[in-house]
This record gives sequence, C-alpha cells and structure tokens, in this order.
Amino acid sequence: MKLIEILKNRWGVTNGWVVIIILTVFALSGFSTLYTHRFIDELLGIGKEDSFWIKLLVFIIIILPVFNMFLYIWGFILGQRYFFTLFIKTKIKLISGGKLFKNI
Repeated sequence: MKLIEILKNRWGVTNGWVVIIILTVFALSGFSTLYTHRFIDELLGIGKEDSFWIKLLVFIIIILPVFNMFLYIWGFILGQRYFFTLFIKTKIKLISGGKLFKNI
C-alpha cells in the first residue's frame, strides 16, 4: 500500500480508490491503443518487413494521439475527466517545450 500513498501524493488525489481508478484508466487505454495500433497497421499495410522508420513515424503521428484520446475517453467514463485533462495538457506542454498550455 506504500505505492498507493506515493501515487496519491504525486498525483494530488485524496483517496486510494481514485489511484486505482486512474491506474485502471491507464491499463484500459493501453489495451485499447494496442488493438487500434494493430488495426491501423493492417489498414495501412504495415508489416514486420517494413522499415523501422515508417513504423516509428506512424507511431508518433497516429498512435500517440490515439492513446491520449483513449486516456480522455476512459477517464471520462470512469469519472476522472478532470485529472486526465490536466495530465494530457501537461504531457503536451512537456513535448512542445512549454509553447502550448503555458498557464498550467
């Protein structure tokens, strides 16, 4: 249970059950993205023999935004929309070098 306490403090939540819900949202988003990634690869005709750089480009341009979309959707369904809105904005701010969402 020490891990739950660490995550409560890090994420600024007050309840251990909220931490479990947040972890569940991450798990559901990951599995949803995995199946979507397979579907998108089949749709685009990307296989094991294709170049690493093509796979990386597809991953960055398509799959990462899909993961964020699933985070938001699952967070909304499980009642953690506010947490995941801030989480996604913070992640975008880090990736953009602080140019987006400056007021977070």
